[in-house]
Amino acid sequence: MKILVTGGAGFVGSHLVDQLLANDEQVLVIDNFATGRRDNLSQHSNLRVVEGTIADESLMASLFGEFEPNVVVHAAASYKDPENWEEDVKTNALGSAIVANLSKAHEVQRLIYFQTALCYGLKPLEQPITLQHPVQPWESSYAISKTAGEQYVRLSGVDFISFRLANAYGPRNLSGPLPTFFHRLTNDKPCFVMDTRRDFIYIDDLIGLSKKAVYGDGRSGFYHVSSGSDFAIKELFDAVIEALQIQLEEDVEVLPRKPDDAPSILLDPSVTNEEFKWQVTTDLNVGVNQTIAYYNEYGIVDTYTHLKQSE
Repeated sequence: MKILVTGGAGFVGSHLVDQLLANDEQVLVIDNFATGRRDNLSQHSNLRVVEGTIADESLMASLFGEFEPNVVVHAAASYKDPENWEEDVKTNALGSAIVANLSKAHEVQRLIYFQTALCYGLKPLEQPITLQHPVQPWESSYAISKTAGEQYVRLSGVDFISFRLANAYGPRNLSGPLPTFFHRLTNDKPCFVMDTRRDFIYIDDLIGLSKKAVYGDGRSGFYHVSSGSDFAIKELFDAVIEALQIQLEEDVEVLPRKPDDAPSILLDPSVTNEEFKWQVTTDLNVGVNQTIAYYNEYGIVDTYTHLKQSE
């Protein structure tokens, strides 16, 4: 097949590209390298990498026309700066509209989108969160713009799969608490953890599901990608300490959550489990160890957050 992967040099995109190339597919990647890394992708005869933004309509129209993809995997997203609303709108909303519209015009067989669990807001009304939960993304620019993008994907009428993600982690990931803990601990900076629980999913499990969608599994619609369990942030921190094989002089500070902070954000994956015959298989400690091994080898220069630091 011919598969276009937007954001293909990023965390999720690059792992999927590796698997598609291993299956001898032809892959076209577009990435602006705002958060993606060039060394995430190795040269391959079936891979073409284009540097550019999905908000460039003429570039995207040219790429669709030249490549004529069978499947589009839309993994590109702006999340580097939670205060850069303009870039969020350009990439996550406008860029998604362009990708969706061109997918329709070129009769793409399937369009796969990655959405954030923040579409349900920071104070979900139920735990675990079901697909019937109202979408209320207004607490971050990232969530607002990603949700707009998701709706353009739906509006296109193309057969689509939108995966609403728990906190994905693993090698190449530069956002969220795990890389932040690693970066601070290995640079002798103080750490703290919040007294909250979150849902984590290892990249290999996410890619296994994504491949099923690429090859036609699942009915068109929205799905949760989740382990089905939540973990205390302190548990994640302890796993990082163990993987780094370090001994702290004193226990990490656990800060009480703010009154409006959700104790847990946990997605219900039951529909996904049933529809795709899929479930998470990677234990948290195993995934953390493999992630830390990657960080030790390749290092981390920057880490990012989808939310303002105060949140």
